[in-house]
Amino acid sequence: MATSYSTTTTILLFLLISFFSFNQIQAGNRNPNSVVLGLTRSSPTFTIPKPTKYSIKRLSQASDMVEPLRAVRDGYLLTLNIGTPRQVIQVYMDTGSDLTWVPCGNLSFDCLDCDDYRNNKLIGTFSTSYSSSSVRDTCGSSFCIDIHSSDNSFDTCIEAGCSLSSLLKATCSRPCPSFAYSYGEGGLVTGTLTRDNLRVHGSNPDITKDLPRFSFGCVGSTYREPIGIAGFGRGVLSLPSQLGFLQKGFSHCFLAFKYANNQSISSPLFMGDIAVSSNDNIQFTPMLKSPMFPNYYYIGLEAITVGDISSARVPLNLREFDSQGNGGMLIDSGTTYTHLPEPFYSQLLSMLQSAITYPRATDVETQTGFDLCYRVPCPNNRFTTDSFPSITFHFLNNVSLVLPQANYFYAMSAPINSTGVKCLLFQSMDDSNYGPAGVFGNFQQQNVEVVYDLEKERIGFQPMDCAAAAASQGLHKK
Repeated sequence: MATSYSTTTTILLFLLISFFSFNQIQAGNRNPNSVVLGLTRSSPTFTIPKPTKYSIKRLSQASDMVEPLRAVRDGYLLTLNIGTPRQVIQVYMDTGSDLTWVPCGNLSFDCLDCDDYRNNKLIGTFSTSYSSSSVRDTCGSSFCIDIHSSDNSFDTCIEAGCSLSSLLKATCSRPCPSFAYSYGEGGLVTGTLTRDNLRVHGSNPDITKDLPRFSFGCVGSTYREPIGIAGFGRGVLSLPSQLGFLQKGFSHCFLAFKYANNQSISSPLFMGDIAVSSNDNIQFTPMLKSPMFPNYYYIGLEAITVGDISSARVPLNLREFDSQGNGGMLIDSGTTYTHLPEPFYSQLLSMLQSAITYPRATDVETQTGFDLCYRVPCPNNRFTTDSFPSITFHFLNNVSLVLPQANYFYAMSAPINSTGVKCLLFQSMDDSNYGPAGVFGNFQQQNVEVVYDLEKERIGFQPMDCAAAAASQGLHKK
């Protein structure tokens, strides 16, 4: 989102004053286990997808779990049932972070620089006062130590006011100090760690299971983060970790964007054995281990093919890490569009321009910020199959994923005078040598079954009609 320098300065001053009052700022590079790598979602003119961590054995690791994911304009929402009685909160599914947090406070939750969401009905809030099972996490818990990115487990307890004798005896039960959790490109949330009951569904919608004392962030104020997030990384705070699924895995099949905000159909999310069961049609690529960000999921990109034309040479940093741990391609459900580094991104654009004969819609490019937009014929003002070249991603281990056309050229508005405009929904990576070299976003994962096989440390892809998959799981509402 674009923000003026004066507004940004005011916001940063407000945040700094608030954070230093607790002396608990979590800097983005203090601990690789706590840095969040989601990219900022852009704010286009048209209605298009908006880019923008106690025991883990309370649920048997052999158990299966199936939950619906609701498609919205910039991601996929997971419904959390928390508290006693249960309060229903919708949060983004995010494989690029660990912390699960929800907006807290009936009237006090405040999001800065979130004007676009002021009237958004998705913003539900959680109230600890309405839950009889809600408790504040303690300073000595592994979650509290993790969220504060401390190498010394005594740090948070000291800030909570514990005495030296209680620390040495491990008897201090003071509350975990308030935290600040940062996201890429400036997103920030502040709150307190809370524990409460979490209810999830088994492989059958009629089967439910309760996870007592689930740890999550109760967030009272945010910057550019209007909706809660369910972290699916590999850290101790993540949802799969607390549910006991890190020794198995999870999978999802994201619905096409045409189903965005359609409450009658949901994308299927699977966790446990059911998610990683063998399927001969799934191609698996190795899960790369980032020495800088070990909790997140990386894959190696070898090439991108446009039609029958081989791509320009893919830089090594899209499949390898440097000595500091920078590089690799992050696969992230919390980032909308795929991001590629320069000059490789510009070379891909040149290949597409050479293969497409439709007239450019440069005015729409200026309005939306996308780099390639074309005017396409629409007989009877209806979009038909266009003759855009295919785009194939080639990952390590000879894995080839042909993207559905709707995953890269998207209609910007309804056709007028038998003509419509479609734009390429890829973006260039920020010019930085820090962090991942590229990101494989959720828009390019639509109508693809994506399997995170954490036991074998690999990620699988298989093109699929996700609407049909949702129907087979009973995720259509009648």
